[in-house]
Amino acid sequence: MLTSQIRSQPRFLGSLPILIAAIGLSCYGQGVLQKELDSRRGLAATQIEELAFLPQGEILKPVLLGYHDVAADLIWLRVVQVVGQRTNTAEEYEWLYHAMDVITTLDLQYVEPYQVGGTVLAELGHRVDLSNKLLVKGLEANPAAWQIPFALGYNHFFFLQNYAVAADYMSRVAAMPGRPPFVALLAARLYAQAENPETAISFLEGMWRQTQDEQVKQTIETRIKEVTIERDILNLETGVARYMEREGKPPTDLSQLVTRGVLPALPSEPFGGVYRIEKTGEISSSTHPTKLHIYRPGRSGTDPILPLHPKERSIPNRSLLPNVASKN
Repeated sequence: MLTSQIRSQPRFLGSLPILIAAIGLSCYGQGVLQKELDSRRGLAATQIEELAFLPQGEILKPVLLGYHDVAADLIWLRVVQVVGQRTNTAEEYEWLYHAMDVITTLDLQYVEPYQVGGTVLAELGHRVDLSNKLLVKGLEANPAAWQIPFALGYNHFFFLQNYAVAADYMSRVAAMPGRPPFVALLAARLYAQAENPETAISFLEGMWRQTQDEQVKQTIETRIKEVTIERDILNLETGVARYMEREGKPPTDLSQLVTRGVLPALPSEPFGGVYRIEKTGEISSSTHPTKLHIYRPGRSGTDPILPLHPKERSIPNRSLLPNVASKN
């Protein structure tokens, strides 16, 4: 029943009543949604600035005479036109959040704006607070849409370091119909190995598979490579420690880990560089000479851990995990 109410694509806009509703929306919104495209310089900036002038969804919805779902389509189409045309400013991402909030107020079951908006706000806009606010709203309205708690789990793992909360969200996703088969295993790994780079890579690969935006995909691909460096360095450090136990001194070159049988082979640096051992004994990458700790990318060592959104306190706990993990 819930699944049938979920909407992920725009409705057909061809009938006369719908056209009339669209015209009425255009007039009410001071021409924001239906301005004719022109070719003058700065058009993208002008278009995205229009999002800031959208009325609140609660104000807009009553005047649309039942065509609020069509208005949501029109606003969404405008958002798709302007987002990703160029690098957006911090203020423009706030306008984007406002537009997503209006869309999802007009049509609570429109899943795509929650999913895409939540990902873009977090990955490209670095506004995890706004992303989570939008996603929590979407989860309340669409409890059968697994993509929404998946995105919330992603945010809590990578940006907030709330590993237990991330695992709880994945546990919830694992119990939902239609979710990818890898989710149950990922939930189990999150509970057991929250700070393990391998777990982070699994999470990133899952997010990459369900993301359609090419710019976001490229960002995630870069993040996967960075996490791979962190994983490789940890493995090499373990190898160096074993070498020192055996030889009584550190290696002068990482190739000695292979020649002495400590490791079967040296890993390939994902950005095309090389791994090296410094005079201090530390392992580094030639392309990323400082340690990344990217499997915990929300923190630089000084960034605060943001609190949970108040409505997130009702998410399920890990007691659900044994039941869902056994399904795969």
